[in-house]
Amino acid sequence: MVEKAPSGPLRGLRVLDLTRVLAGPTCTQMLGDLGAEVIKIERPGAGDDTRAFAPPYWPNTQESAYFLGVNRNKKSLTLDIAAEEGQAIIHRLLDTCDILVENFKVGALAKYGLGYEQLRTKYPGLIYCSITGFGQTGPYAPRPGYDSLIQGMGGVMSLTGEPDGLPQKVGVPVADLFAGLYGCIGILAALRHRERTGHGQQVDIGMLDTHVAWLANQGMNYLATGQNPERLGNQHPNIVPYQVFPTADGHIVLSVGNDPTFERFCKAFGQEALLADERFATNAARVANRQLVTDTLTPLMRSKTTAEWVAALEALKIGCGPINKLSEVFADPHVQARGCVVELPHASGETVKVIANPVRLSGTPADYRIPPPQLGEHAEEVLSGLLGMGEAEVAALRAKGVV
Repeated sequence: MVEKAPSGPLRGLRVLDLTRVLAGPTCTQMLGDLGAEVIKIERPGAGDDTRAFAPPYWPNTQESAYFLGVNRNKKSLTLDIAAEEGQAIIHRLLDTCDILVENFKVGALAKYGLGYEQLRTKYPGLIYCSITGFGQTGPYAPRPGYDSLIQGMGGVMSLTGEPDGLPQKVGVPVADLFAGLYGCIGILAALRHRERTGHGQQVDIGMLDTHVAWLANQGMNYLATGQNPERLGNQHPNIVPYQVFPTADGHIVLSVGNDPTFERFCKAFGQEALLADERFATNAARVANRQLVTDTLTPLMRSKTTAEWVAALEALKIGCGPINKLSEVFADPHVQARGCVVELPHASGETVKVIANPVRLSGTPADYRIPPPQLGEHAEEVLSGLLGMGEAEVAALRAKGVV
């Protein structure tokens, strides 16, 4: 397969990707989607841990769906970085790279001479992004970080779930994903700084830091009051009614964002009497009387089907929406019109589907040049094509298990 030339805004930049699982690969896939050349270093024989996160595998391949989700636009090179020869290849690659992204435990790469402090002098323009559970400093820095424990320690599990139920994690690994995206933002800022000064720097991303950062309104509610927010299930802490309601045939999300919208809702559906009741008259009053509002509106919401409510509320420009299963999400006409799924030819001979990059740039859109790679698929291209190694040299490295 002939690789398409990159067209994104980061074309011409090269990334050395020493990441695995989700947070780091999320970061490097974004860089690749935006045009950077990404060389993914994987363990010989095993590769990225997520290659084994299966089932499900993509049909008729040995590739896990998990791995395919965050590893497009990358070239796979297997390399034993514990071997001196492997470390030497890393240095030869760094001579050509602008960015290094890694998510090893704090200090782990220093054992191989590949820590930031060891590389910064030799490669003064290098942008070195480290994504770890707890960052490079602080009492928890040596600890490993995993999505669910970060969700617990970062507070979001205390906010998620029904009031009388267990704390709940979010259904997708948001701690990993946010860390990867914040890492990408930091790298883009460091690139701008390097353009102006010529100097690289380390981008230190701790999953717990990023988790605390996206506590958003709930974090601010705590800082303003000193009170721990309670779990509210599907209700909003600051706006009522802004929640899930049962309908005649399922459920709907109703999002009444302000008092004029609530007035419009009440007048349209025979609830004018509520507007004269001080317990309903303002959002602050409705928040104070949350259960009363819920109990009062629930019979009304049960009177129509979800589709009937969506049609009626959309006509009034009142926020609402169905609660879709994934089969409904990917069949949704808007999702399809926006091109949220991309098909790529895979080296296995199969066509794989991946979820598209959501960043829509009018002049330099994300491009999809390389499907998620098979393990070590690009070894010859990188070693011989980029580094100029001869056939015998590459063969010797293979014989020793270095690549």
